[in-house]
This record gives sequence, structure tokens and C-alpha cells, in this order.
Amino acid sequence: MIALRRWLVLGVAVVAGLGLAAELAKGLVPPTLVEHLSLSYEGNVPTWCSSSLLLACAIAAGAIARDATTWRRHWWGVAVVFGYASMDEAAEIHEHLGGLIGTHGVLYFDWVVFAVAVLIVLSVLYLRFVIALPRATRIGLIVAGILYAGGAVGMELPLGWWTERFGNEGLGYALIDWFEETFELIGATLALRVLVRHRAEAR
Repeated sequence: MIALRRWLVLGVAVVAGLGLAAELAKGLVPPTLVEHLSLSYEGNVPTWCSSSLLLACAIAAGAIARDATTWRRHWWGVAVVFGYASMDEAAEIHEHLGGLIGTHGVLYFDWVVFAVAVLIVLSVLYLRFVIALPRATRIGLIVAGILYAGGAVGMELPLGWWTERFGNEGLGYALIDWFEETFELIGATLALRVLVRHRAEAR
């Protein structure tokens, strides 16, 4: 478990660090290098890392569900949510939901309205399940969820405000997006660690 935590933290630190360095060095390094390393681009190394972490979370939750004697359907639901998040990260599904409402300002990326609605529904459906979890697992998953949702949804608000006024090409956009993606990476990493630990303790 300690080795897993170290490797996960190291991996996220390297990906986030290289992504930030690529943005700060834009114009001094080849554009293709920035595209491969920046957290503001899709279909690159950070995207692969994030999608892989979420897929690993889905597999871990599925393993817990397979062996669970209680709350099995809920654990399978957790696995499905992580699996979808992994697919969405790789395929950019949520980005195609924008423009349906036509909002502005912090809701410039209006897909966050649908995302918040989904989060509220899931929170209500899973409230009893979360309360029933062991304390360490419960706290760990709640913190991981706040970090991930805070990045994926919360940081889209200032990012939308900035994009509407200044576009998506400057350093300001890149830095806001870097914080967003880094929060997502940290949240997914913590979730994976908590799920692996929970399964080990349950067995």
C-alpha cells in the first residue's frame, strides 16, 4: 500500500509538473512537446494518465462489488460511474454537451448545469451507502470526490468566465485549466488508493 501511494503520488507530480513547465515554456519549446505534455490539451499523456487512473478505480470498485456481501449493487454503481468517467476523459463526451442552454459568464461552459444535476441525484441515491462505509473509506472517498468534482466541475466556472472574456489561448486560461486537471488527477489518485485499501481490509 505504501509503495502504491508513493508511485501514484510520484506519477501525478511528474505529469502535473511537466504540464505546468510546458505551459510556462510555451514559445521556447516545440509546439508538439507542449501538446503532448500540457494539461490543457486532450488526447495526450495527461489525458492517458487521468483516464487510466479512473479505469483503475472502476476495476477496483468492481473487485469490491464482486466480493461484497452488502451494498453490492451500489459498489457496481461506483464501478460504472468510474468507468464512464474514464471513457469520458478519453473521448471528451461532456464537451459535446455544451451550447445547449446558451448561458454566459461563469456558466459559459453550460454542461456544468447538467453535471451538477447528476451529482445531486447521485448524492441522494448514495447517501445511505456512504454513511454505511467504514470511517476511513467514507472520509477518503468524500475528500476524493470533492477534489475531483471541484476540479472537473467547480473550476469550469472561473475557466468559463475567463474564456468568454479573453479566449482560450493565453497563459491565464492554461493556468486555470492546469489547476482543474491537477485537482482531477489528485482526486482520482486518492480514490484509487482508498478503494485498494478498502478491498484489502475487506478481504
